[in-house]
Amino acid sequence: MSLTPGPRSVERALAVLDVVADAERPVGAKALARELGCALSTVYHLTGPLLARGYLVRTAEGYAPGPRVPALHRSHQRHHGLGAGTGELLGRLRRATGAEAYHTAYRDGLITVVDTTAPVTDAGHPFAPGPEPRAHATAHGKALLAALPRPLRRRYLAEHGMARLTERTITSAERFEAEADRVRGQGFAVSVGEADLAYTCLAVALPGPGNGRDGRGRGRGDGIVHALSVSLPTAEFGRRQGEIRAALIRAVPDFPILPES
Repeated sequence: MSLTPGPRSVERALAVLDVVADAERPVGAKALARELGCALSTVYHLTGPLLARGYLVRTAEGYAPGPRVPALHRSHQRHHGLGAGTGELLGRLRRATGAEAYHTAYRDGLITVVDTTAPVTDAGHPFAPGPEPRAHATAHGKALLAALPRPLRRRYLAEHGMARLTERTITSAERFEAEADRVRGQGFAVSVGEADLAYTCLAVALPGPGNGRDGRGRGRGDGIVHALSVSLPTAEFGRRQGEIRAALIRAVPDFPILPES
């Protein structure tokens, strides 16, 4: 298959990075070609610039993430106003609850898992850092969307869809509006096996000027909302929900002040 110029080439180069980043060990060129469904020559064409810029390195076993990757992570933290305080808080919440902790954000029509205590090598964990395509079925997504003005919330759901992930997933905008009302009323969001039957998550939207609403609860435009959440096996949720919810709410005032843009 010949390499096409423009966005298609960019898409394939990013796919190379995704495959290498998600692998537990270095990935050989032939394995990359199989994964991407392209010719071996295309793999070499794509990896050349990535090697030159430090996004990949070539080892005896294959391609691995390069030295430029940590710099991207630091840039990501800087742009989101993250520092040692955020990581420390998530770590404390993880130790207090025994549940993985997350910082998520809504920004410009997208919801992202910004940081997590879940090991990056845990490929089976359902909430990995990066874009969150199942926000309608997660507690952090519910908390973030409930904090938005209704038009932005409805637009988000229309653009991203409401796929049925389990038999518990909310798949209608009307039902989601009722859920958003419940989240605002009780001050926290819960998803019991809606994104993944094996996991339950709890979340709270973080207060502050960047939460997409003014002091009187009116929408202030397509701003930024942050949330703090935890997840645990659904089997543990019933006996620990009160304890974990209390720990989550106690952690909110300690969360660092985050920028609006």
